[in-house]
Amino acid sequence: MPPLPGSGLAKGLAVTLRTMTRKTVTEQYPEVQPELPPRSRGVIGLFEENCTVCMLCARECPDWCIYIDSHKETSPPVAPGGRERSRNVLDRFAIDFSLCMYCGICIEVCPFDALFWSPEFEYAETDIHELTHERDKLREWMWTVPEPPALDPAAEEPKEIAAARKAADKLAAQLAQEQREQPSGQDENGGTP
Repeated sequence: MPPLPGSGLAKGLAVTLRTMTRKTVTEQYPEVQPELPPRSRGVIGLFEENCTVCMLCARECPDWCIYIDSHKETSPPVAPGGRERSRNVLDRFAIDFSLCMYCGICIEVCPFDALFWSPEFEYAETDIHELTHERDKLREWMWTVPEPPALDPAAEEPKEIAAARKAADKLAAQLAQEQREQPSGQDENGGTP
């Protein structure tokens, strides 16, 4: 059976009428930030204190968009007869976001947790040359990285926290012992207050 003349127009007007009668919900974007999924990928932040300049992130990057420069510094031996220690010092850490495909390989391979995903996605630039973010800019992105989720209450305490608590308890016990051994009525120099 052939379609009636004007049936397409009637269907189109019905869709328009349905849309016009539906209540609209407007999100005030700049003032109200959207609820992003926890694993959203915005920009990469650098926690420079954890970086040991192992260059694993730059080697594993499939786009070759991470640029790292460093130099070696040697420190004198701590004890006489010891040997000098050398360490890498970070001079430049930059990511070219015009090349980056946001695969996250650099973050996954970093053994020292120096790179993190930030949910920040408002970093548009007018010039493509400004999409190469140096370490100062990458450090600023760390402020937007959300805290990791809380541990399960039934989970065992992380070893790092247990070791820190044990050291703090030991120090507190030493201070308490010193205060008990100090005679009352005398200050540390042996005089009376």
